[in-house]
Amino acid sequence: MSKQSFGKKGEVKAINHLESKGYQILERNFHKRSGEIDIICFDPKFKEYVFVEVKTRRNINLGYPEEFVDQKKINKIITTAELWFEKKNIDEPEWRIDIVSIEWSEKEFKIRHLENIS
Repeated sequence: MSKQSFGKKGEVKAINHLESKGYQILERNFHKRSGEIDIICFDPKFKEYVFVEVKTRRNINLGYPEEFVDQKKINKIITTAELWFEKKNIDEPEWRIDIVSIEWSEKEFKIRHLENIS
């Protein structure tokens, strides 16, 4: 399985997880020059937009998936999120950044959802 198709499988698992928690998926793979946001959704419980970075790994020998989201990546998500709000004409929204971390093996996967990591 290619790295890209493996990542897409992780995104599908992340979407299923988010929907099971009641999140409304608004957009996937939003691209701008400043960066990409894997999933944009809305959390009705807290009335917040959520920008989700999905990290999927086959093993954790080099670290947990969420450990690969550094401050540089967070800054890119912030800039890209601001552009998304501008595109959608949404003023002064409540929002946050989450990570959905997926450890994947041949037989199972583990999901960790880290909320408001910024």
